[in-house]
Amino acid sequence: MRTSSALVLGIALLGAALPQATLPAQRVAPPQPTALSELRDTVSLYVSDRGALLRRWSVPYSPARAERLTAFYTEWRARLARMPFDRLSQEGKIDYVLLDNRLRQELDQLARDARLAAEMRPLVPFGAVVAGFEEQRRRLESPDGQASARALADLAKQLDSLTRGVRARAPQSANIPRAQRIVGLRALDYLSGLQTQLRNWHRFSSGYDPEFSWWTADPFRRVNEGMTRYATAIREVVVGQKQGEEEPIIGDPIGVPGVTADLGFEFIVYTPQELLQIAEREFAWIEAEQVKAAREMGFGDDWRAALEAVKQAFVPPGDQPAMVRDLARYSLNFITERDLVTVPPLADEVWRMEMMPPRQQLVSPFFLGGEVIQVAYPTDSMQHDDKLMAMRGNNPHFSLATVHHELIPGHHLQGFMTQRYNQHRGLFSTPFWGEGWALWWEMLLWDKGFAPTPQDRMGMLFWRSHRAARIIFSLRFHLGTMTPQEAVDFLVNRVGHERANAEAEVRRSFNGTYSPMYQAAYMLGGLQFRALHRELVQSGRMTDKEFHDAILQGGRMPVELVRARMLNVPLTRDYRASWRFYQ
Repeated sequence: MRTSSALVLGIALLGAALPQATLPAQRVAPPQPTALSELRDTVSLYVSDRGALLRRWSVPYSPARAERLTAFYTEWRARLARMPFDRLSQEGKIDYVLLDNRLRQELDQLARDARLAAEMRPLVPFGAVVAGFEEQRRRLESPDGQASARALADLAKQLDSLTRGVRARAPQSANIPRAQRIVGLRALDYLSGLQTQLRNWHRFSSGYDPEFSWWTADPFRRVNEGMTRYATAIREVVVGQKQGEEEPIIGDPIGVPGVTADLGFEFIVYTPQELLQIAEREFAWIEAEQVKAAREMGFGDDWRAALEAVKQAFVPPGDQPAMVRDLARYSLNFITERDLVTVPPLADEVWRMEMMPPRQQLVSPFFLGGEVIQVAYPTDSMQHDDKLMAMRGNNPHFSLATVHHELIPGHHLQGFMTQRYNQHRGLFSTPFWGEGWALWWEMLLWDKGFAPTPQDRMGMLFWRSHRAARIIFSLRFHLGTMTPQEAVDFLVNRVGHERANAEAEVRRSFNGTYSPMYQAAYMLGGLQFRALHRELVQSGRMTDKEFHDAILQGGRMPVELVRARMLNVPLTRDYRASWRFYQ
């Protein structure tokens, strides 16, 4: 057990400071799936208008785009404020609170984008020039061929100068600070977008407008080639990625203000430090259970040796799809026999399976799911060591917790139901609801004896520890107290990951498209559902089936608003997080 006495004391104080009101053990009628929000069409209108604007104002980090979107979000907030909030039903009030929260989040993101653009300006000082070309086209203004050629020629010279400047830093590349590498990696994505915008702008008139084509052919070619050379220089010198190498794991931490703001938008009232304490407390429970399982397996207190034995129990090549099929059937039978949630027969009929390509396994070494479950397992083209690590990391005992997470009752059932109930709330999708739901089922099924053997329990506990680790490494990374390499080591040493899988997990978390709070949301969302289940089901106020059906029928939203919907909590226009869900 690694939890220090000081941490245990802090956690005890934390729990003591969070009393929960005792609610009467009386029946609660689940929200009716036919109850419609008065704001359903309003939310759908906002989604349509926002989508149209984003397609029109498509140049990233453009001041003109930021100005237009700021006006749009501000106008929508004013429009909401004019609505008669007190006359809305609970469903309507929930949509009001959710939409206003989303608008505040959008405005906050525009402010963050402005800060990010300012950090990139020394590397990409010509962003406004390229944005100006594209925005002129969007305004349907005819281009001046000669003036455009002059601007392109100046840009080509600027790119050559910038490239020489970056190349001159090559001898000191190893000493470039991490903060500059972060900005460099972000600038590469920005450059790629600018180059695409420039090509679209030129393609619109080239070959059609003779004068434009005559003037711009050569300078456009030099700018296009110059942007490619400049991006290569940044990648090799600033980011530190040589040709043929995998992209280094760098990420883009959002800092304490960003983490605090994002938790507020997710209706999480806890501070980052409190969430780290929660993760450590969950880790302590997991490690105690791992020792119990290890003892049953004959390894004494050495849960790491027991975990290693579980990893060795992988199936032969070619047998993984059959194993996934059998686990899917097992989980479906388990939940239907206990009447835990409604599973429409069509939901079971339509899910499908695909094998994950080797390259995708570099960032997703385990299952991905939904209506199509993507199975990660080695192919004959992979290197021998990579094959073994992939097989060990996707053994049947580990997969016991991941197959139902991705299919039924996890993500596939989620998607199936949210396409049929309150579909407009897809705008308010959050990983605390999406991943939290699937993680909650891992917790509930554990409590109901889903894992029949100590090996199976060890497999489920591996994933439980992985989720606790995600809270710690993702929060600490964004708070600036853990580097990506330290995160990899943490997953290897604390959780028991294969190193290649740990690197893929951290790369997926920080170099991909996941929001900063995404990885922490798995267990934290699951803990929120666990607290709500205790409040409603364990108290006898709802059945399991009523509880789970009501969650799915309510649509996607932060879990605190799920609670407000199911308990009819009084809401105000400016409702903010208040639920202390962890004890």
